[in-house]
Amino acid sequence: MTAPKPVPARDHAALDRTFSQADFNAFARLSGDDNPIHVDPEFSARTRFGQTVAHGALLCSVLRGLVETIMPGGRQLSQTTQYPAPSPAGEVLHFEAETVAETDHGVVIALKVTRLSDGVITCLGQTEVTA
Repeated sequence: MTAPKPVPARDHAALDRTFSQADFNAFARLSGDDNPIHVDPEFSARTRFGQTVAHGALLCSVLRGLVETIMPGGRQLSQTTQYPAPSPAGEVLHFEAETVAETDHGVVIALKVTRLSDGVITCLGQTEVTA
């Protein structure tokens, strides 16, 4: 992959979403990931998070929808994400995707999820997409 060339941010998409425990449960059924940290409030209450938290793949699904807004029909070449903090049920989350660079193959889009209650970033990453 050729090194990204910085460009001014020109494309941006964002939305706010709140997931319920029912959303976590539905995603677990769909994905097969029924880890108790996502679906068992009693178990989760005893963890360092104190409550159930979103699947990383659920957050990435919403972010992928924003990428589609920026580059309709684009093909994803790569993606990296980190989860520095939890995204609990009932919290308003702000999802953002923003074009930050061009490459020989497409564009690099920065990805971010922030808890609105305290401004903490819960997911951070980037994806490269080609037309």
